[in-house]
Amino acid sequence: MNLEITNKPQIKELSPITINRIAAGEVVERPASVVKELVENSIDAGATEITIKIEAGGKNLILISDNGCGMSKEDLLLAIKRHTTSKLVNDDLLDIKYFGFRGEALPSIASISRMTIKSCCADSNESHMLEIAGGKVQNIIPVAHHVGTTIEVRDLFFSTPARLKFLRKEKTEIQHVQDLIKRVALANPNVMFNLSSDNKTLFNLITKKVENSLEQRVNELFHQEFIDNSIFINNRGENPVKIYGYISLPTYDRGTSAEQYLYINHRPVKDKLLNTAIRIAYKDFISRDRYPVVILFIELANELVDVNAHPAKTEVRFRDINLVRNLVIGTLKNALLAQGSSVSSTIANDTLKAANIENYNRRNQQYSSFVSGSSTSGKKNISYQSSDKKFNSSSFFSEVSTYQEPIQPDIDEIIPEFKIPTTKDFAEDRTDPVNHEYRLGAAKCQLHETYIVSQTKDSIVIIDQHAAHERLVYEQLKQQLKNGSISKQRLLIPEIIEVNNDVMDKILAAQESLQKLGIQVKNCTKQSIIVTEIPQLLGNCNTKKLIQNIVDDFIEFEENISFNELMNYILATYACHHSIRSGRIMNKDEMNALLREMENTPHSGQCNHGRPTYIELHLKDIEKLFGRR
Repeated sequence: MNLEITNKPQIKELSPITINRIAAGEVVERPASVVKELVENSIDAGATEITIKIEAGGKNLILISDNGCGMSKEDLLLAIKRHTTSKLVNDDLLDIKYFGFRGEALPSIASISRMTIKSCCADSNESHMLEIAGGKVQNIIPVAHHVGTTIEVRDLFFSTPARLKFLRKEKTEIQHVQDLIKRVALANPNVMFNLSSDNKTLFNLITKKVENSLEQRVNELFHQEFIDNSIFINNRGENPVKIYGYISLPTYDRGTSAEQYLYINHRPVKDKLLNTAIRIAYKDFISRDRYPVVILFIELANELVDVNAHPAKTEVRFRDINLVRNLVIGTLKNALLAQGSSVSSTIANDTLKAANIENYNRRNQQYSSFVSGSSTSGKKNISYQSSDKKFNSSSFFSEVSTYQEPIQPDIDEIIPEFKIPTTKDFAEDRTDPVNHEYRLGAAKCQLHETYIVSQTKDSIVIIDQHAAHERLVYEQLKQQLKNGSISKQRLLIPEIIEVNNDVMDKILAAQESLQKLGIQVKNCTKQSIIVTEIPQLLGNCNTKKLIQNIVDDFIEFEENISFNELMNYILATYACHHSIRSGRIMNKDEMNALLREMENTPHSGQCNHGRPTYIELHLKDIEKLFGRR
């Protein structure tokens, strides 16, 4: 059937105002986007003092004032035209040294608001004010103004009301502005920032000429608990990529990645490669659904990174992805290794808060009511049953090595040299460990056959015996794996798994890597693969689920780097099932043996799932609970 075109479309050139409004959709998403572009312009202009004021979350007013180099009358008229900039030297997009370089921000913002720009150059006695409404110049007149620039943006999105309807509540928009200024201020510790919303000061960040201005800025912007639970990293050697900043202890984590501040050449970025590298670095020490707090600065030559990937300039492209990724993972892992046995102080603080005198009085009243028969449940009698479980202390640690889950292979057959430490390893030291100033002190007792209580000179330490031993077993298994090879078991009935074409190609391309991990995969049909061998450590596992986990890693990490971590995940699961269980009675020699092994094992501050293995309560804090301080 033939279709006749009755109205032939005619190509026409869009007006400059329409072009600017379309461009504004890429550059200006919300008030925080306007603040970002204008503040970055101030920094590019060499400003050392920047004042930001907003009203109604930025919808009514955004005012940015700085003491930068300023603009002349001619510069003002050029600045609001598209693709005009002073920051791109010799049109070289591979050598970008400023935040802005596209020449789109000011005309885009001016097209959707009522904008006023006042500016004065440092080498001029004249200052001017330019007024623009909806992208049209209204007036330019002389005014009195200090050296620098002040930009007022009023009635944002007044010319595009549909965009205005999509803005969130004022509180949400203010929070976005706060987060933005926080990120920019971290990258520019020598610049003063003052942020206020509806005449209420939110930030007043001062500057001091100190040797470590970044440390001062971190102290201004973050709570003391992060400072107490962070590790300073500094890898600024001879490598072409310099890495420095602060990372949190594994036990100081968050439910989202919102508190990961990443910078490339002091430019705040959101990069999937860096987020993935951080997750891999923390993979052994933190749960998959938790995220560390990170302030990470990466510096490299401008020609090694492309910041011209997106109009918002928050996405970058690296020339050598593997170099950057491996350096980030290695730097973070080395820092965690040095502090791996430490746990977050917030855990102890939370414990002390839970044990305050008000909670004690409330629990005491409930207990008194319960034993007197006035409980609402009607129960009056309390009965206790002593445990009949007996435990042979001499075989406690060795018992773990022979423990087997149903259908699980014998660990001694898989890794013959595997050895759990026994008390005889510490038999020569019969003195009180407190006198030797061991970090975890001397074991005093075991509570509920689950928790070990030890004493140091100035604190009380509570250890979760299962979580602690789980980490010890895991680290020893990893070492044995490093020195040996993976034992495989052939499936009695090979598993056939259906997969889509994309996943099929990735799995088949990684057959050799999978085989090193003990997984034999072959092509079965166009839509399925067949698995004939799996690691013997897994025993009677769910093979489909195992392959699905590998596929998930493909999707998440995109690179084969996850294969090198896959076996560690398997060993972590195995260690969890073959460690000391709750309910096992231990004598003092065994408890002290566990403490000494924790002190000598990396990452013993958290178990394989990211949970803390011990809590340290300082004596001075405990004394406060009893009114001694």
